[in-house]
Amino acid sequence: MSAIVTEGVNPEPMDGARNAVETCLAVLPAERVVLIFDEPSREVAAALAAALGNRGADWQGFCVEDYAPRPLVDAPAPALAALETADAGILCFQPLIGELTARRQIVGIVERRRIRYAHMVSVTPQIMQEGMRADYRKVDRLSDRLRDRMRTANLLRVVTKGGTSITATFDRSLDWVKTSGLISRRYWSNLPAGEVFTTPKSVDGIFVCDGTAGDHFNAKYGSLRDTPMVLEIAGARLKSVRCERQDLEKEFWEYCHTDENSDRVGELAFGTNLGLSEMIGVLLQDEKLPGVHIAFGDPYGSQTHADWSSVTHVDVLTRNCDVWIDEDQVIKKGRYVLSLFGME
Repeated sequence: MSAIVTEGVNPEPMDGARNAVETCLAVLPAERVVLIFDEPSREVAAALAAALGNRGADWQGFCVEDYAPRPLVDAPAPALAALETADAGILCFQPLIGELTARRQIVGIVERRRIRYAHMVSVTPQIMQEGMRADYRKVDRLSDRLRDRMRTANLLRVVTKGGTSITATFDRSLDWVKTSGLISRRYWSNLPAGEVFTTPKSVDGIFVCDGTAGDHFNAKYGSLRDTPMVLEIAGARLKSVRCERQDLEKEFWEYCHTDENSDRVGELAFGTNLGLSEMIGVLLQDEKLPGVHIAFGDPYGSQTHADWSSVTHVDVLTRNCDVWIDEDQVIKKGRYVLSLFGME
């Protein structure tokens, strides 16, 4: 039985919730949908539940605190069992240190069964009113055209006034994956969406994380605008970390040495959500902002087909990118040159 009351729901997140249910997941009446959430995300979960109800879906809700203390060692068994017969799923909660395994259990079933799935980790009411109200059909068009361009690209260059200066090359045997908000059985997606990513062959240079960092670092440290991490990268491996916050510097370095691939760049991604214009300090939305970001650790090999793995994965974001694909500048001061993609 659902643990969510859907009457008297705050109307402010409802436009975003309807977009998630009707446009992104394309839920049909009577489809079985599993909604997994936590207490801090109950307001957003209630809006999603109301949207599912309005759509006529046969949905089940699972509040994780009803089944185990946080941080979760494992995902709730009843929720995992429900996913085994579901047509679609939504995870809507705030992550804690040590919960990556529990999230992977959920994603594992999603990928094995190839069901439509929205991964809404760290979602907030503000995000529901911003990134979740984007025109995802337009985001999808840009993502498709960018992915096509990157399949033949030789070199990517990213520069920012904050000090980022990196180059990257690519292995054409690995896939460029889009998570543009239009979710299919083939690819699940974070929501809010707007991302095109791969596992790069090489990354070299200085990456200044003056936006947000992923995993538990986002909730713990928030925006890094005033205390950026300066990351030296060579051969796609993290060589050094410098930060005024010694606690963050030490913790990030140790995290990126959890296993033999935790210091390896497993993801290079474009943010393609054209509805966003500035960072808010929440990675879930900020990584979709037009620009380029990277992540150390697991390369999502089930999607990119990279042949290595890691138990960790942490994104790092930089602000106001200028980006060149080969000789073409495709992003100027954090904005796409849409004419290069046949869009205005």
